[in-house]
Amino acid sequence: MGERLELPQGTLDLLILKTLALEPLHGWAVSERLEQISRNAFQVGQGSLYPALHRLERRGWIAATWGVSENNRKARYYELTRAGRKQLGAEAAAWRKLSTAVGHVLDLA
Repeated sequence: MGERLELPQGTLDLLILKTLALEPLHGWAVSERLEQISRNAFQVGQGSLYPALHRLERRGWIAATWGVSENNRKARYYELTRAGRKQLGAEAAAWRKLSTAVGHVLDLA
């Protein structure tokens, strides 16, 4: 997929939560993983990624600890909290419900 997509408002939080559900990652790795999994459709810049990570941390959905990255640099690693896993479930269900409803409308038109 060569075309980059704009994420609808609020979608980035869901995608970050899902990405961190797989394993703890540092910020840059979250961005890289999203780009990889989306087959290059999503490119999340630092100006969007880090405010989202900090927002999720303030809400208690992720926790951060300092560690050393694969290139031997100090980095903050983020992981889902129990509340984050619950929120991920709720947001994923809401997203599926919304996308199904939009699909029904588009199929009728």
